[in-house]
Amino acid sequence: MPVCNPPSKEFFEGLYRAYNHYEYIHPDPLEFVYRYPIGPDREIAGLIASCLAYGRVAQILKSAGAILDEMGKNPRLFIEKSDSKALQETFSSFRHRFTDGREAACLIEGIRNVIMAHGSIEACIASNIKHDDTNILPALEKLVESLSGDHEFKSLLPRPSAKSACKRLNLFLKWMIRADDVDPGCWGSISPKLLIMPIDTHIFRICSNLGITKRKSADMKTALEITGFFREINPEDPIKYDFALTRPGIWNGRIPEGCREILQQEAVYG
Repeated sequence: MPVCNPPSKEFFEGLYRAYNHYEYIHPDPLEFVYRYPIGPDREIAGLIASCLAYGRVAQILKSAGAILDEMGKNPRLFIEKSDSKALQETFSSFRHRFTDGREAACLIEGIRNVIMAHGSIEACIASNIKHDDTNILPALEKLVESLSGDHEFKSLLPRPSAKSACKRLNLFLKWMIRADDVDPGCWGSISPKLLIMPIDTHIFRICSNLGITKRKSADMKTALEITGFFREINPEDPIKYDFALTRPGIWNGRIPEGCREILQQEAVYG
C-alpha cells in the first residue's frame, strides 16, 4: 500500500546523506565514467555505458567493459581514428541482449558524427537548449536525432518523442550535468534544473509506494510528473535524490534515522 502523503524534504535529505557517497556506486555502470580523467573521454564512456544499462547488472558491466576495453585508454582518440567499416569489424561479435555488434558500432559512429559537427556531446546538447525550455527534453530529442543519423536503433537510442521515459539517456545526462560525491559533473554549461528523473521499474515502484505518482506506467509523462514533485522540493536540482532512492534496495542495512520506519512499513524496497 502506498503512503497517503509523500514524505517531506527531510526524508529525502536523510536518504541523500546516508547513501549519496562514492563508496555506494558499485555495482553501477557509472563506474566506467570514473575510469577516465578528462571530460571528452568521460562523456563518451558515459553515453556508451548508460545506453547498455538494461538487463542484469552483471551483464551490463560486462558488456560496457567489453566495448570500452576495445576503445582503449582514450575513447575520443579511438573514435577519431575509426571509420565505419573498421567499427563494424571491431564490434562484429559483440552482443548484449537485444543489442548486436552492428548497433553498437552505429552508436559509436553516431558519437563520432556528433563530435565532428559540434566538438562534443555537451556542445550538441547545449546548442539545442532554448532560454525558455523548462526541461532538457527538446535538446535530448535533437541529440538522439544527431546520434541516429540514417541508422535505425532497435534498443540503444529511444526517442523522447515516442513517449519512452528514456531512463538510460536521462541517467547519462544526470552523470554529466550534476556534480556531487556520486555524479562526476563533467559538463559545466548546462543547469541541473533542466534534468528529468531517470525512471525505470524500480524507481517507479518506489515513487508509487511513496505516494509521489498514481500513474500506472513508467513512461515519459510519469517521469515528468515525478520530476515535477521533486522540483517543488528542490527547484535547482530536481533529481538530486535519484541515486539515494535506489541504494537501500541494493545495500541493505544502513538506513538513516527517520527513514527506517516508513521504508519498512510501506515495503518501499521490498
